[in-house]
Parts: sequence; C-alpha cells; structure tokens
Amino acid sequence: MSTLTLPPVPPHPRDDAIQLHKAFKGFGCDTSAVINVLAHRDATMRAYIQQEYNMMYSSDLLKRLTSELTGKLETAVLLWMHDPAGRDATIIKQSLTVTKNLQAATEVICSRLPSQLQYLRQIYHSKYGTYLEHDIERNTSGDHKKILLAYVTTPRHEGPEVNREIADMDAKVLYKAGEKKLGTDEKTFVQIFSERSAAHLAAISLSYQNKYGHSLEKAVKNETSGLFAQALKTIIQCSENPAKYFAKVLRKAMKGLGTNDDTLIRVIVTRAEVDLQYIKAEYLKKYHKTLHDAVHSETSGHYRAFLLELLGPNH
Repeated sequence: MSTLTLPPVPPHPRDDAIQLHKAFKGFGCDTSAVINVLAHRDATMRAYIQQEYNMMYSSDLLKRLTSELTGKLETAVLLWMHDPAGRDATIIKQSLTVTKNLQAATEVICSRLPSQLQYLRQIYHSKYGTYLEHDIERNTSGDHKKILLAYVTTPRHEGPEVNREIADMDAKVLYKAGEKKLGTDEKTFVQIFSERSAAHLAAISLSYQNKYGHSLEKAVKNETSGLFAQALKTIIQCSENPAKYFAKVLRKAMKGLGTNDDTLIRVIVTRAEVDLQYIKAEYLKKYHKTLHDAVHSETSGHYRAFLLELLGPNH
C-alpha cells in the first residue's frame, strides 16, 4: 500500500510546471514549494509535469532540479522523478558500474517480482544500450554472479499456488546440499532459489523449519557468506514478508553511529508507491518506534522534509 498523499483534485501538469518554474526563479530556490509539488504526485503525474516543463520552458526539468537542489535532497528528488522501472535501472547501473556498492544492486534485483525484472531488463537496455546480464557478468563474481544472473533470467511463477510435496522435497535437497554435508553445494541453492516462486520458497522455509528445527534463512547464514548470502537472504525474506525485510533494511541504515543515507533514500523512494504503508506497520511492530520518528531523528532540513512527506502521516 502506497503512502503517497495526492491532492483531492490533481492540478493540471501545466500548473505544476508553472509552480516549479516560479520556485526556481529569483535568488535561491524555493525548495519547500518544489517539495510540496513533487512529493504529492504519482509516477504518471511526474512524467506529465516533466513533459509540460520541457515544452513550456525549452528546458529539461531534471537538469534544472540538479542545478537548483544540492546534497541528499537532490539525490532523493532526482531518484523520485523516475518511474519505478527506470528508477530500479538507475540504482542498479550505478551500483554495478559507478559506486561498486553491490549491496544496492543485489537488494533491488532480489526483491523484485519476475514480471518487474522482465520489464526492468527492457528498460535497462533501452536506457543504457547494454544488457543488464552483461553488466552483472562484468561487475560481479563467483556464486553472487551466478545467483543474480539466474534470478534475472529465469521465468518464475507469481501465483500463490504451492505443491507441498515438492516444497518438502526441496527442503530435503537444500539440507543435503548445505548443512548435511561438509562444504556447500552452492549450485543447488542457486537453482532452487532462482527457479521457485515466492510462495513456493516460503513453503520450503516452513517445511525446513518443521524438519530441521530452524529456518532456511538460518541455514543460509551458516552455509554461505558475503554478497551471495545477502542475495539468498533477500530472496527468502521477500518471499515470506517483503515489508518486514525492508523494515529491517531501514533499521540497519539508521542504527549506530551515522546514517546510511543512500539506503534510506533508496528504500523510501522505491517503496513509497508500492508498500511503504506495510513497511511502516512492520517497523513499528518490530522496533516499537514509528518509522516517521526514526527518520526524523536521523535527518534534517529539506531532505528530512521530503522523506517525511513521502512517508505520510506519523502512525
């Protein structure tokens, strides 16, 4: 469920473009006005505003935002301006080829639905003139590379149907490939995790728990490490409860000394139009503090204001 609050009567995109142009004019930018418009428009509206702005002022709105905003606010707003697939493509491209912070690409790829990944691959290719698989191939290695490649290219069922017998068999196969033997048969993990639907993986996890007294996730923790472990854990957690997974990611980004703003921006901006309402509920349940309060205490200024607008009311 989205946390986005839209105006009861959405203004014409042209009026929004005029508002933004006014905010940019004069000495300094009226940042609050920019936030008030953009944080309350969905992906379609944002695309129309960009079109109108470009037509009316013969100027690229994204370039204008880049020159008017700075720092973390600029990063968050520019990411927000994309549609979901374009945004995912941007995050992955940057993660794989610019920052080499492979955690971000791993999180995005392993938490998306098969249909989203299929569309993402098309967008990625049209945006960058290169295939997502090629960039994964060139910038990752080992079992991590294998799971990402398998996960983006293998078609998976998205429905809720589960065959319990097959799930029980898969649980046994994973036990034999991991905890039962010396060393780990990573190939089996890659195969099952990339070929099975989310509902089926959740059923495997339940079966694993019943048979071996602890979760499949714990087995993954014990048997694998590094980015490969992160990929498998993301897949399994998102198959069971994506909102809970993202609540944990946000908590980790804000825990301890300093805040991981890249993660904070990435999760809030990419989930605001998807399931941020559920993530807020999971966060409150697990950490006894609202996500709104947590973000408020870790951020400041216009950057804070923008993220809090996307988060919606504090409850």
